[in-house]
Amino acid sequence: MTHTLAALARLVPVVAVAALAAFALAAPAGKPVAVYVGTYTDGASRGIYRLTFDAAAGTLTEPVLAVDTTNPSFLAVHPSGRFLYAAGEISSFGGAPTGKVSAFAIDARTGRLDLLNEQPSEGADPCHLVVDKTGRNLLVANYSGGTVAVLRIDADGRLTRASSVRVHEGTGPDKGRQEKAHAHGIYLDAAERFGLSPDLGADRVFVYRFDAAKGTLEPHGAAPLEPGSGPRHLAFHPSGRFVYVINELRSTVTAFSYDAEKGALATLQTVSTLPAGFAGENSTAEVEVSPDGRFLYGSNRGHDSLAVFAVDPSSGRLTAKGQVPVGGKTPRHFTIDPSGRFVLAAHQGSGTIAVLRIDPATGLPGAGGAKVRVDRPVCLLPVALP
Repeated sequence: MTHTLAALARLVPVVAVAALAAFALAAPAGKPVAVYVGTYTDGASRGIYRLTFDAAAGTLTEPVLAVDTTNPSFLAVHPSGRFLYAAGEISSFGGAPTGKVSAFAIDARTGRLDLLNEQPSEGADPCHLVVDKTGRNLLVANYSGGTVAVLRIDADGRLTRASSVRVHEGTGPDKGRQEKAHAHGIYLDAAERFGLSPDLGADRVFVYRFDAAKGTLEPHGAAPLEPGSGPRHLAFHPSGRFVYVINELRSTVTAFSYDAEKGALATLQTVSTLPAGFAGENSTAEVEVSPDGRFLYGSNRGHDSLAVFAVDPSSGRLTAKGQVPVGGKTPRHFTIDPSGRFVLAAHQGSGTIAVLRIDPATGLPGAGGAKVRVDRPVCLLPVALP
């Protein structure tokens, strides 16, 4: 890796450090990084797997099982690097119609995960979570439940019951997917004053005031998307001035300007992630901005590509640069290493994880390089081990 977190803080605004936090627990330049892989376990997979990414060589080791657990579809790491949290994407837990969130201790020597405890996520099918910078709160989005919740984190990494739960409301024109609210993510801005939650069913990004000391979310507002968009995930620009929402149902990305003082979003543009003339079925999944803020990437499932956009640094507007084959089927999740030199892409459909090298001049990934097999991979979380 070319930058440590401290170096990045000198180079870019504080929001960039927050946006890179998960990968910025990464090791010093050149040191391999552990990558934890969340999966669906209705096939051959048994839970969370671990492999090693060598950023100098652009290679991956073969995966090993880190822990047995059911449907760990999204992962987050504690700021201390000692604990890992997983959204258990199930619809029933403890006799209630809710999913679960699991807390694990990370073995610093082996990378093994040891279960600490589990708590209800306060909604069915949790699909996204994040830990705040204080390490005292975990925020989770529940897809089928249409809720977002805050769970407190004890000093030993264990989770307590939810301290705050918010229920989304709204529908959209797609009666098969938007019959009710479906919270699909929860993100904190750099100052962690506001939490943003894209809701696929309601065609809105809900905005909440977040109080880390109390562990609460309070309604603050909402930004609408075009009807039928199905907003799924979002990414902050390193400048903190722009937010990009990827829309699963319409295969588009919507760019917003963001006022961090007011917690306000204003629409700039909406662009397609697909090439002109594409007539097949497609849905989008993950979205990320490059560490230097010059490029934006979004994954297409169906077209099986990464859509690449150039970002105008002053206006935040996007210009399409093309779509690049991602090296496998159904790229649900991907992550970019802090140097901006590689994309790691998880292919849910083909059961593989690939490394793609990025051209620093054009921002375009090249053909897939190193590749390993993991059944139904759906989340990649790089973590530096001591």
